[in-house]
Amino acid sequence: MDLVQLREQIDEIDSQIVQLYERRMEVAKGVAEYKLSVGKKVFDKQREVEKLEKVSSLTHNDFNAKGVKELFEQIMSVSRKLQYGLLAEHGSSGRLPFIEVDELDVDGARVVFQGAPGAYSQAAMFHYFGEEVNCIHVDTFKDALSCIEEGSADFAVLPIENSTAGIVSEVYDRLVEFEAYIVAEQDIKIEHCLMVCPGTKKEQIQKVYSHAQSLMQSAQYLQQYDWQQISMKNNAFAAEKVAKEKDSTQAAIAGEHAAKIYGLEILEKGINHEVDNTTRFIVVSNQKIFRRNAKKVSVCFEVPHKSGSLYHMLSHFIYNDLNLTKIESRPIADRNWEYRFFVEFEGNLADPAVKNALRGLREEARNMNILGNY
Repeated sequence: MDLVQLREQIDEIDSQIVQLYERRMEVAKGVAEYKLSVGKKVFDKQREVEKLEKVSSLTHNDFNAKGVKELFEQIMSVSRKLQYGLLAEHGSSGRLPFIEVDELDVDGARVVFQGAPGAYSQAAMFHYFGEEVNCIHVDTFKDALSCIEEGSADFAVLPIENSTAGIVSEVYDRLVEFEAYIVAEQDIKIEHCLMVCPGTKKEQIQKVYSHAQSLMQSAQYLQQYDWQQISMKNNAFAAEKVAKEKDSTQAAIAGEHAAKIYGLEILEKGINHEVDNTTRFIVVSNQKIFRRNAKKVSVCFEVPHKSGSLYHMLSHFIYNDLNLTKIESRPIADRNWEYRFFVEFEGNLADPAVKNALRGLREEARNMNILGNY
C-alpha cells in the first residue's frame, strides 16, 4: 500500500477511537452521578492501578504496553476532570475555607516586618499601609510569622522574591510551617545607595557594610575601590551600625529609606548594576480571607516520587484554562530527593474553574494547601 492508503486507514481508525472515546465519557458521566449519590470520591487510586495493569496486559509487546498505559493514564485523567466538573455543577464541589471580603480591614491593624527600621521590608509596609501604621519589627521571618500565628500582629510583610536574586527560600518554607495566608503583595524597586555619616568624604572610606546580596548586586561599582566589604544580616543593620559608630572610615549600602531613618548622607544613588531590580513582598494574615477582586492564587502541594506525577497535577490548570504565573520547588525536610511545589496562577477562589482545579489537586496531590488569593 502507498502512503495515501495508509493514511486513509489511520483516519478510519482515529474516527473509531473518537467514537469510542465519546462513549467512554458518557459512561464516565454515569459514574459521576453514582459517586454523587453515594458521596464517593472521584479519585480511586487502586482502581486506576488495576485498570492500567489490565490494559497493558492486553498488548503484544513492551513498546505497546508502555504506550497503552500512557494513553489510558491520559484518558482516566480527563475522565476525572469531567467528573469533577459534573460534581461542581450539582453543587458538590465543596466550600473552600476562605471568606470573601470587599477590602482588608487595616484600620488600627498592627503590622510586623522582619529586620531593623530602614529595611526594604519597612519601606514595603509603608507603601501598602501608610507611614502612620502601627508596626513592630523582629529579627527573623520565623519571629514575624509567630507574631501572626499568636495574634500579636494582624499582618506581616515579608520578601518573597527578587527579580535578580530569585526566591527567598526560607519564606516559602515558613509559609508551610505556620498558619499564615497571603492577602496582598507589594513590589518595591531596589535602588542601593552608598551612605555615610554626614560630612564623610568618599576618599575616607575604608570599609563598606551591607547584606551579602546587596554587595554582590553592587559589585561592578565596588570593584573600582579598594574597600573592605563586610557582610551584615541585612542592609538596615548596616546603616544602623554606621550611624551609631560615627566612624568616617565606614559606609553602608542600603536603600534611601534607611538613610532617612538613620540620618545618613547619601554619596551615590543607584549603585546596583541591575536598574530594574525589584523585590516582591507579600502581606500575610492568620485569617483565611480573600478580597473580592483578588486575581492571583498561590498553592503548594507534594506529589508521589514517580514519573509523570507533576505533569498530572499541572494538567488541572491546563484543563480549566488557568494561566500559571510561577512554579517553584523546595526540598522536603527529612525526605531525600522529594520536593514540595509552589504554584501561582491567575484566578479568584470564587471562580468555578479555580474551584474545579483545586478540587482535583486536593484529591490527587499530597498535602495540598491554599496559601492565599490576592
